[in-house]
Amino acid sequence: MRILELNEQTKTDLSKNLLKRSPNSYGEYEKVVAEIIEQVREKGDEAIFEYTKKFDKADINKDNILVTENEIKEAYEAVDQTLLSVIRKSLVNIKKYHEKQLQNSWFTSEDGIILGQKVSPMNIAGVYVPGGKAVYPSSVLMNVLPAKVAGVPRIVMCTPCDANGKVYPSTLVAAKEAGVDEIYKCGGAQAIAAMAFGTESVPKVDKIVGPGNIFVALAKKAVFGFVSIDSIAGPSEILVLADETANPRYVAADLLSQAEHDEMASAILITTSKELAENVSKEVDGFVAVLSRKEIIQKSLDQYGYILVADNMQDAIDAANTIASEHMEIVTKDPFTIMTKIKNAGAIFLGEYSSEPLGDYFAGPNHVLPTNGTAKFFSPLSVDDFIKKSSIISYSREALEAVYQDIATFADCEQLTAHANSIRVRFEDKES
Repeated sequence: MRILELNEQTKTDLSKNLLKRSPNSYGEYEKVVAEIIEQVREKGDEAIFEYTKKFDKADINKDNILVTENEIKEAYEAVDQTLLSVIRKSLVNIKKYHEKQLQNSWFTSEDGIILGQKVSPMNIAGVYVPGGKAVYPSSVLMNVLPAKVAGVPRIVMCTPCDANGKVYPSTLVAAKEAGVDEIYKCGGAQAIAAMAFGTESVPKVDKIVGPGNIFVALAKKAVFGFVSIDSIAGPSEILVLADETANPRYVAADLLSQAEHDEMASAILITTSKELAENVSKEVDGFVAVLSRKEIIQKSLDQYGYILVADNMQDAIDAANTIASEHMEIVTKDPFTIMTKIKNAGAIFLGEYSSEPLGDYFAGPNHVLPTNGTAKFFSPLSVDDFIKKSSIISYSREALEAVYQDIATFADCEQLTAHANSIRVRFEDKES
């Protein structure tokens, strides 16, 4: 990996390079995505079936687009029992964590005034699960369980099938375990459009969550406003903040855990130790030579891999906050103290035994995280993403009479006479 001195110029150059990975930079694909969305809006199921035949080589129709209970039963028979056991353990951890995020409605009452906030779950949530070159049952759990904990009564899932009309068994099993109500064999931008607008087979949802390729990301961007979405996710990224106490072998392994995702993934080490920087680079070379996805890893490192050597820990922390990485590991003598100074990160992992894949699969916090610097203003997927809050206001006559002239004055200031009249009519109208 390239080793650079951390300064304002390298920080600026790195930030510009990372932003090239943003889905907002892929305008050339937007026309294709817009055409797919328009076709689904106009033709419904017919467009879904046509695109599934074109992209997935599968003959899907209204009779087989919905995954059956028999198909789910076959999936359970095909899935390794050890994996099933791990899925169930992970599910418990994820559910427990998200249950702590639950909010309650609240009300206050004083002098004839009742104010409050009513918390309600969305009626129907849509989850997208990729199904192309890789299988991600962990993403099923992470996207479904917050909705389930929030109390969403109907959760539907769209995922691509293979040419034989089959969905990955582990995807189906994870969906069943998590509590998905319906699973549709539908992928890509067409699946996002189907959930956003509804077709004869696929229901319209209130919110769409879940990862996908650039076409899925741009489709979610395009339908935002017609439905809610979780985020427009970019490629995966990790930033390790380390000092001289870090184990270079562990750090190298953790950097590569994200670099293997795809060629646009980013892996960055910021350290105050030149010796650690050099040792990590050597360890990276050794791992890359033997890992199964070495071609992808190497391209990722060549384009978006960095080792930055800082003069001091404060400079390293400032750079980390500027980058605002999706995943951040703090491997220092006192990681908890450093953590209090981190303002921008999707998920923070503390200490050398809190490796990033722990969060991907098992610990409990959600692995759907803000990317491309959006951790500066976005948060991980949570129960909050699947609830709505309604304000509650109730005044007695006496309570309103005490303040109605103030309200009317405000309305008059804004030249909204009907607003003012709506208040005054209750106390100044001759027929009141």
